[in-house]
Amino acid sequence: MFVLDKHGRPLQPCTSARARQLLKKGRAAVHRRTPFVIRLKDRTIDESEVDEVELGTDPGSRHTGIAVFTAKVGERRARYAIRLDHRGAQIRRKMGQRAAYRRGRRSRNLRYRKPRFANRTRPKGWLPPSLRHQVATTVSWIDRLCRWAPVRAVHLERVAFDTHALSAGRSLEGVEYQHGTLHGTEVREYLLAKWGRRCAYCGLSDVPLNLDHIHPRSLGGSDRVSNLTLACVPCNQAKGNQLVEDFLARKPKLLAAILAQAKVPLRDAAAVQSTRWALWQELDARLPTHVASGGRTKWNRTRNRLPKSHTLDALAVGKLDTVTETVSAVLVAGCTGRGTHIRTRTDRHGFPRLRLPRQKRFFGYATGDLVTAVVPTGKKQGTHTGRVAVRASGYFNVSTAHGTVQDISRRHVRLLQRADGYSYTFQNE
Repeated sequence: MFVLDKHGRPLQPCTSARARQLLKKGRAAVHRRTPFVIRLKDRTIDESEVDEVELGTDPGSRHTGIAVFTAKVGERRARYAIRLDHRGAQIRRKMGQRAAYRRGRRSRNLRYRKPRFANRTRPKGWLPPSLRHQVATTVSWIDRLCRWAPVRAVHLERVAFDTHALSAGRSLEGVEYQHGTLHGTEVREYLLAKWGRRCAYCGLSDVPLNLDHIHPRSLGGSDRVSNLTLACVPCNQAKGNQLVEDFLARKPKLLAAILAQAKVPLRDAAAVQSTRWALWQELDARLPTHVASGGRTKWNRTRNRLPKSHTLDALAVGKLDTVTETVSAVLVAGCTGRGTHIRTRTDRHGFPRLRLPRQKRFFGYATGDLVTAVVPTGKKQGTHTGRVAVRASGYFNVSTAHGTVQDISRRHVRLLQRADGYSYTFQNE
C-alpha cells in the first residue's frame, strides 16, 4: 500500500496488514481508494526512514506493465504491480468513423467544406492519436506513482523490432532490404503460389477464387498480404464479415493450419516501434531512466523462473541478480476515457437522433464516480458499491461486481472517489 505523510509527501510503501493496523488505531486516513493510498496523521517525512523505490516498465501496444519494487545490491522485491489496458484501437476506430461521417456529408452536398488534409504539416515527432495515447497514459501513471511513492529511477524496456525481417520470416542481407514482400510478383500471383491455388477453407481447386480478408476489414483488418487468403465463391459468401475464429469454430485443426500459414500481423510490433523513443524521452525528462533490451528482460525472467506476464516483465527489466518477492494480485487499470464532448447520438448515417444533457454532473455526481449506496428498505435493500451512472431525475444505476442495480435514489448514495478515466479490477498474478 502507498503511504503519505501528514503533508501529503510520499513515504515508503507498506504491507496491507500494516495499513489496516494504522487505520484501525486512527493513526492514518484513507487518501484514495484505488489504488489504495493512506495518509498518516502523526508523522512527516523528516521523521521517517525512506529507502525509496524504483519502477519497471514493459510497454506494449495493448497492455503496459508497471512494477514498483525496492532494489538493494541487485535484489528486487516487488511492492505493487499495475497493468494498463490501452484503448488505442478504440481511438483509431472512432476517428475512422468520424472521417467517414465527414466524407459522407460532403458527398451528399449538405454542407460543403474543402478537405484540409493537403495544407496541414505535422510537427517533428508527431504520432497518431492512438499511439500518442499509449505514451501519454504510461507517462501519466508514472507521474501518479511519483506522487504516491518515493521513486528514484525508472527502468524501461526499449523494444526494437526489425519488422521487415519479421515479415520475411528469415534474416535479410544487403539489397534484400530494398525488396518488398511482393518483389518480382503481383499480389494475386503471390497468393496463388502461397495457398497452392486452392480454397483455404474447403480445399477446392480449379474453381474461381476470390481474395478474402482473414480478419475482416469491417472489424479493423488490413490489406496487408499477411491478412489475405484465397476462398471460393461459396466459402467467401458464407464467411462474410465473420472472424475466421467464428467461421471455423467447429474445425479447430483447419483454423490452426490457416493461422499458421498466414503471417502474423505486425501492427503491434510497429506500434511499439513507433512509440519507444517518444516514451523514453518523456520519462528521461522526469526521472533517471535506464533502458534495456527485451532479450535481457527475458533472460532475467527465465533465470528467476518467473512466468510470462507484462507486470513480471516490468519487474525483470534491466540489470538485476535475483527477484526475491513478487505480488499476488495485479491492479488492472482499463482506459475508459472521461466521456465525450458530443452531446448527440447519431444514427448509422451520421445524423443526430437524440440529444444529451448539456451538463455531465447531477446532484454532485458524474457518471463513472465510485460510490457506495446503502438502501435501508425495499427490493434493493443492502449496500452496493461500484461505478455510478447518473440521471437528471436523481435515480442512478450502480454497477457492482455482481451486476447493475438500477434506480437507486441519490439520497442513499455516498461518494468514495471521483471518476478519473479508468476502470479498476484486480486479477491474480
